[in-house]
Amino acid sequence: MNAKPITLEEAKNLKHGTILFMLHTRNSNGEVIRWRVNGKVKLWKRSPKKVHVPIKHGLYVHAYLHERNLDLFTLMDPDINWNWNGVIK
Repeated sequence: MNAKPITLEEAKNLKHGTILFMLHTRNSNGEVIRWRVNGKVKLWKRSPKKVHVPIKHGLYVHAYLHERNLDLFTLMDPDINWNWNGVIK
């Protein structure tokens, strides 16, 4: 698995609709759980290391991506092997 966790700077630059993947959790059929950014990223001028990103999974599950749980999510699908030329399945 070549997927790396989201950094604070990447989290600050997320846009509405971006798909995030959980690194260590899978659903019942073994697929990687996908979350979608569901709103505007909230930043603080006085606390530059603080970030809140609203995310959604399915129809009814809503949560926030915080600076404390960035290591649980990635921007790349962990099931795909990436190299410098592109994607290798």
